[in-house]
Amino acid sequence: MDPLELARWQFGITTVYHFLMVPLTIGLGLLVAVLQTAWFATGKEAYLRMTKFWGKLFLINFIMGVATGIVQEFQFGMAWSEYSRFVGDVFGAPLAMEALIAFFLESVFLGAWIFGWKTLPKAVHLAALWLAVIGAHFSAFFIMAANAFMQHPVGYRVVDGRPVLDDIGAVLTNPILLTHFPHTLMGAYAVGGGFLLGISWYHLWRRRADGIDTVDADGRVVVGETGSAARDRQDHTVWLRSLRIGAVVAIIGFVGTAFTGHAQAQQMIENQPLKMASAEAACHDGTAFSVFSFADLSNRSGATTCDDVVGVVEIPGLLSYLAYEDFTTPVKGVTTLIPEYEQKYGTHLPDDPMYGERAGMQIDYQPLMEVTYWGFRLMITFGGLAALAAACALWMTRRGTVPASRNWMRVAVLSIGGSFGANMAGWVFTEMGRQPFVVAPNPALPAGDQVFMFTAAAVSPGVDGFEILVSLIVFALLYGTLLVVEVVLLARYVRGGVPAGMPELTAHEHADPADHDHDEDDVLAFAY
Repeated sequence: MDPLELARWQFGITTVYHFLMVPLTIGLGLLVAVLQTAWFATGKEAYLRMTKFWGKLFLINFIMGVATGIVQEFQFGMAWSEYSRFVGDVFGAPLAMEALIAFFLESVFLGAWIFGWKTLPKAVHLAALWLAVIGAHFSAFFIMAANAFMQHPVGYRVVDGRPVLDDIGAVLTNPILLTHFPHTLMGAYAVGGGFLLGISWYHLWRRRADGIDTVDADGRVVVGETGSAARDRQDHTVWLRSLRIGAVVAIIGFVGTAFTGHAQAQQMIENQPLKMASAEAACHDGTAFSVFSFADLSNRSGATTCDDVVGVVEIPGLLSYLAYEDFTTPVKGVTTLIPEYEQKYGTHLPDDPMYGERAGMQIDYQPLMEVTYWGFRLMITFGGLAALAAACALWMTRRGTVPASRNWMRVAVLSIGGSFGANMAGWVFTEMGRQPFVVAPNPALPAGDQVFMFTAAAVSPGVDGFEILVSLIVFALLYGTLLVVEVVLLARYVRGGVPAGMPELTAHEHADPADHDHDEDDVLAFAY
C-alpha cells in the first residue's frame, strides 16, 4: 500500500465532499441576504417568507460545511507533515487569517442573525446577516490565497531552502488569486441560483399537481389557494419569484465563470503550460482547440500518453485565442514542454531520504491527461447545461407557472446538480493539473529564487500505508453518514415548504397537541 497514493485519495475525497457545501454556502448566503434586504426595503411578506425558507436550508448546509471542513486542516499535519514543514511559514498566514478573522466574523454574526429575529432591530438584524455573508466571502478569499501560493509562489524569501513569509501583501494580491477568486465566486453564485430554481420549480409543480394553480385558455396561470396559509396566493409568489431570481443569478454566474476562466487560461499558459497542454490533449505545438479526442489503448495499458491520443473534432485557432487572444500564435504541446521541464527541474527525484522508495526515480511531468482533458470539458459541459436550464426556466415560466409535466419537474430538480458538477470538475482539474508538484514553481522568478516541492516529498514520513488506509475508510464512512444526514434534512425542509422556515404560518391550524409537541422537538427549532 503506497502511502502517497492513499494520502492523495484521502485528501481528494474529503476535500471534494467538503467543497460540495462551500459554493452553496457562499451563493445561497448571498441570495438570502438580498432577499432579506428586499423585505427590509419593501415590507412585502413574500420576501420574508423567502428569507426564512431559504435561510433554513442555508443554515443546514453551513453547519455541515463547518463539520466537514475542520478535517481539511488536520490532514496537513496527519498525512502531509513534510508539506506543512516546507510551506508552513507562508501557507499558515492566510489560514490563520481565515480562522481568526473570516470564520469568527461569519460565525458570530450568523449566530446573531439566528437568535436575533425577535430581539434585534430590523436594520441591525439585517446587518448581522450581511456581515456573516461577507465573512464567508473573506473565508473563501483567504483559503484561495493559500491555494494560490501552491499554484504560483510569491511573497517569500528563501531561508535554508524553505520559503519564509516576506510580503503578506504579495500573497494576498497573488495574480492567480485575483482570477481564481472571482471565478470561484461566480461558480458559487451559479450553484445558489440553480438551487433556488430546482426547488422552486418542484413547489410550483406541486401546486399544479394538487390542482391549486391552473392555466387559462392562453396558458396563463390562474393562481388558486386553499384554506391553509401554507398554500395561499403568497405561496405562489414565493416560488415563482424565487425561481426567476435563481435562474437570472445562475445565468450571471455561468457568464462570469466564462470570462474569469478565460483569464485563467491565459495565466495557465504562462505559469503551468503543461496543465494547459494536457487539458487540450495538445501533444504538439499548434493553434487548434480539441472539441473531442479519445485515447486508443488497444495496444497498451496504463495512463494516456501522446502516443494514444486520436483527435476527432478540432476548431482551428481557438486554442491560440484562449491563450493569447489571437488565432495564429502556436501553443506549446506536451512533447515540447516536457524536455523544458526536465531541463529546469531535473529528470529524476533527488536522492534524498524524504522521498523514501521514490528517491532517484524518473519524474513524469505530464499530468494525468484523461483527468485534465475530461475534467476541463465536464466543467464547461455541466456549467453550460445548468445555464441552459436556467434560460429555459425563464422562458417556460413567462406565463406565471411551470408545466404540469412530472418529467419537466424531474429535469428541473436534476439541474441543481449541473453547477455542483461544474464546480467539482473544475476543482479536480485545477489540482490534478498541477502534478507532479504540490507547490508549483513560479517561472517568472530567477532560478535561484524559485521554490517548489514535488508531491512525492510532501507526505508524512512516519505514517505508513495501512494507517492512511484506515483513516481513509473512517473518513469515508463518517462523511457518508453526514451526507445522508444532510440530504435527509434538506429533503425534509424542502418538502415542508415555507412553513418549514415559518412554522408560525400554520401554528393555528394544529388541532392535535401532538403536532405542537413535534414542532418543539424540531432539530432546527432554535433557528428563528
